[in-house]
Amino acid sequence: MAPSVTRTRAAADLRMKQIALDNQDRTIRRLSLRAHLATERRGLAATKKELKETQARIHEAEDSMQEQHLLIEALVDEKDSLLQTIHDLQEANNAPAPFDGDWEEEPKEEPEEIEDIPLGEGEIDDE
Repeated sequence: MAPSVTRTRAAADLRMKQIALDNQDRTIRRLSLRAHLATERRGLAATKKELKETQARIHEAEDSMQEQHLLIEALVDEKDSLLQTIHDLQEANNAPAPFDGDWEEEPKEEPEEIEDIPLGEGEIDDE
């Protein structure tokens, strides 16, 4: 064989090896990208699950708040009904309303005067 044929074959072999390496490089990059995308999908799925759980907790809290609001309204209505019943009973018995503003304050007591105690022998009067 002529030296040029050997060089051509060597060049072709090198070119084939370079193509094989390029193909392997592309395959590795493609597999790496697939692995990265799979990881991202799992993370996204986990985030989506957390979001659904959070939304469920928020919905439960809203339901609880609504129930508490209804309970408060019922208690206020019950209080108003009881106050009306008390007012009606007071009117029926001609009793004064306890907190109408018609009640009288107790008179203020005057402080008792301190009696003068006579000075004993040898005591000094500071006044």
